[in-house]
Amino acid sequence: MAPDPSVRVGEGRAAPAETLSTSDLISRATEQLSTLVRDELALARAELVAKGRHAGLGGGLFGGAAVLGLYGLALLLVLAVVLLDLVWPLWLAVLTVMVVVLAAAGVLALLGRRQLRATTPLAPQEAVSGVTADVDAVRTAFREGRSHE
Repeated sequence: MAPDPSVRVGEGRAAPAETLSTSDLISRATEQLSTLVRDELALARAELVAKGRHAGLGGGLFGGAAVLGLYGLALLLVLAVVLLDLVWPLWLAVLTVMVVVLAAAGVLALLGRRQLRATTPLAPQEAVSGVTADVDAVRTAFREGRSHE
């Protein structure tokens, strides 16, 4: 469907685009460009908000891995080593408890890394491709306009 070639001028009258003055055409182009830039910025903001949520969740999981790793290591080392020392040699009890706690911390770190990878690249891809397409369309329109003169 082709766009309407007429434009509102003055008190609501419609005029064909061919009869508009240069200043009217520039004013129209400026308004359209402003609207386009606002819309592209809104798209970029929405995309960055979505990626920010993933980054926050990934960072939170990494933080959780660190806290659980430290507290869990301290608590489990004390309790489990004491209990396992009743049946195993002390060195084996300490080694076993440390391996279990560090494995749990490793799993949380891998989950956090997966969440952070979901946010890359950080640039808003849809907005960037939209702006690129808009710039290409404007260039094409100017080239076609010049070839008709």
